[in-house]
Amino acid sequence: MARLIRNKQGKPYTLLTRFCNSPSFLLTHAYANASERSLQTLAYEEIQANPNKPYTHTALILHGLLGSARNWRSFSRSLASSLSNPPSSEWRMVAVDLRNHGNSAEIEGFDPPHDMVNAAKDLGNLINSKSWGSPDVVIGHSMGGKVALQFAQSCGNGDYGENVKVPKQLWVLDSVPGEVTTDNSDGEVEKVLQTLQSLPSTIPSRKWLVNHMLELGFSKSLSDWIGTNLKKSGEEETWAFNLEGAVQMFQSYREMSYWPLLEHPPKGLEIAIVRAEQSDRWDADVISRLEKLASREGDGSAGKTSVHVLPRSGHWVHVDNPKGLLEIVTPKLKSLTS
Repeated sequence: MARLIRNKQGKPYTLLTRFCNSPSFLLTHAYANASERSLQTLAYEEIQANPNKPYTHTALILHGLLGSARNWRSFSRSLASSLSNPPSSEWRMVAVDLRNHGNSAEIEGFDPPHDMVNAAKDLGNLINSKSWGSPDVVIGHSMGGKVALQFAQSCGNGDYGENVKVPKQLWVLDSVPGEVTTDNSDGEVEKVLQTLQSLPSTIPSRKWLVNHMLELGFSKSLSDWIGTNLKKSGEEETWAFNLEGAVQMFQSYREMSYWPLLEHPPKGLEIAIVRAEQSDRWDADVISRLEKLASREGDGSAGKTSVHVLPRSGHWVHVDNPKGLLEIVTPKLKSLTS
């Protein structure tokens, strides 16, 4: 899951119907679901630091369970800004609303099963439908990290056609690449999903929801964040995501394992795993296995895996230590333009 990002003054960025311009940023909020196409594609936001310059590189950014592109808007702006200095290249950030989430939840045509394979295929469909080139980088947080891994694996298999090639870098942010068993989980996500499933489809108010979650023993911060996922429907509130579809995606996230991909990455791909220092999602065996993979000496015939630890951060890496995350990610992305 992911949280709403706010700026330093605590105010959310304003989105106009189509464009949001600032002195140095262009943000395009697009709904790629043209009625003349039978193939439905995802909603997304585009962010560039210099709107008057054509972009030379693209990074896809994928949120976690019950999140949306807007959760990553602030980090995307900061990353685009840091990559534009010095101005040797222009990066475009494409923050995607995965199926059943954000504005994509309002788009019909995303057929089940709602799993990692189809969530990644949606990205391939988006790229092909827009006639974009392959993204240079894919960044995924939590569940989005596994969607990113599946995307790279499917690209390597040629599942999306010749136009969509394996990215150069894949960033997996605080997402365990193997199966997630109940032994490796505190069960909080499961409890949240079960609670939301027990509620009526329309909620009297955000205040009612927050108080209800608090009465059930959830923390104030988590309860408040759940409240941000409501949208107005007449006099009541309803969810901004497709809950049942999201539950199915979470189950797929838990079941899928991408250790074979990390052990044998396609040539030219670096899979960068970022583990939050204070995250409770990692056990010693997984950490040891990743460190062994990262320490291997390659001969250039295959890609590589690297491991990074984000200090002073729990699972919410883009909230807890966004500056530290930028310091890890930015030099790596800049290396692609040197």
